[in-house]
Amino acid sequence: MLSVEEALEQVLSAAQSLLPQKVAARDALGLVLAEDVASDVDSPPHDKSIVDGYAIIAADLAAGPAEFDVLEEVTAGDVPRAQVVSGAAVRIMTGAPLPEGADSVVMVEQSEMLAGSGAGLGRVRLSPRKVTRGQNIMRRAVSMARGDRVLAAGHVLRAIELGLLAEVGRTEVLAIPRPRLAVLATGNELVPPSEKPAPGLIRNSNSPMLVAAAQTAGAVASDLGIARDERRDLEQRIAEGRKADVLVLSGGVSAGVLDLVPAVLSSLGSEPIFHKIRMKPGKPLWFGVKRHGAEQTTLVFGLPGNPASSFVGFELLVRPAIARLSGRSPRASESSAQLAGEFTHRGDRPTFHPSLLAEQGGEPLVRPLRSQGSGDLRVWVEANCLACFPAGDYSLAAGDEVRVRPLS
Repeated sequence: MLSVEEALEQVLSAAQSLLPQKVAARDALGLVLAEDVASDVDSPPHDKSIVDGYAIIAADLAAGPAEFDVLEEVTAGDVPRAQVVSGAAVRIMTGAPLPEGADSVVMVEQSEMLAGSGAGLGRVRLSPRKVTRGQNIMRRAVSMARGDRVLAAGHVLRAIELGLLAEVGRTEVLAIPRPRLAVLATGNELVPPSEKPAPGLIRNSNSPMLVAAAQTAGAVASDLGIARDERRDLEQRIAEGRKADVLVLSGGVSAGVLDLVPAVLSSLGSEPIFHKIRMKPGKPLWFGVKRHGAEQTTLVFGLPGNPASSFVGFELLVRPAIARLSGRSPRASESSAQLAGEFTHRGDRPTFHPSLLAEQGGEPLVRPLRSQGSGDLRVWVEANCLACFPAGDYSLAAGDEVRVRPLS
């Protein structure tokens, strides 16, 4: 059997980044940019004030507070008409263009309007503690100049990047699209969540869980429903699912008489790469590919039907594959933490245990949760990480270090 690390290497070797497509910028959140983006404007487009105040010549206040004729008022969106000369000021608002002749701006909090007449809008007394040339001014193109590269290929597009794209006039970008993923649950014992199970039946919890997990991983996910443990039904639904970039099946991959999935996948032309991994839960996991020609391949994962097994298999192998297809790093972050209490491990496979990671005294502390086995989905609601325990029979004490893997 392969180790988890060996299995992941084979998955990532088969997963290649999808070909870039033109995408509307408004739909590109979370995508990886596949081109460099340059600015078509200077930002700011002019010297501007960064405060509400008065635009003046700094030398006029070299000797201390002074009075000025207020020539006009300029707000953001206006264009100054007056030229500032010695003894004159322009009332200016944040973001407004700096008038010609001015070389500094005094904040409005350091001003006092005076009674009596004066040129323009009256007179003002300015009393700043200190004034220097360039004070409270942002110069043209200091943020970016026309032609500057503002985003590089490989950048993940977050909300702030979408704002920057809008600023430089890009309503469409070349980006790696979201992978399309299909989920197919298998099993005669399954009924939809809307039905009350009859004796011997259970609700299909895996499909909603896996669809949601795929969406959090950045895929566009669809639910193909439930396939019965019958070759014909499996063939029809698998054929539909292989139109996606990733097909995830849940159930039917163990050694029971109705575990038909591996044989049906192979008969439909899916190339098996491995079956069974040295891990707990999730040992029976199947992985292969269906090639549709030189440029298109569907990654096919057969996950065990037990909910915890399906979930762990998704986190360890399917999520990294989605990241690779999306152009992002497929490597999950791992760290170490101290055990909150004693823990005993038994078994010849590494265990990925639902656990709660917290901080105590500035140090990470992990508490493995009490699980009733791979069918116990409820305990995972409390978990925010996987505690990774090596194979073997041993006991660990409180304070011992273990590897932890955060859950999304």
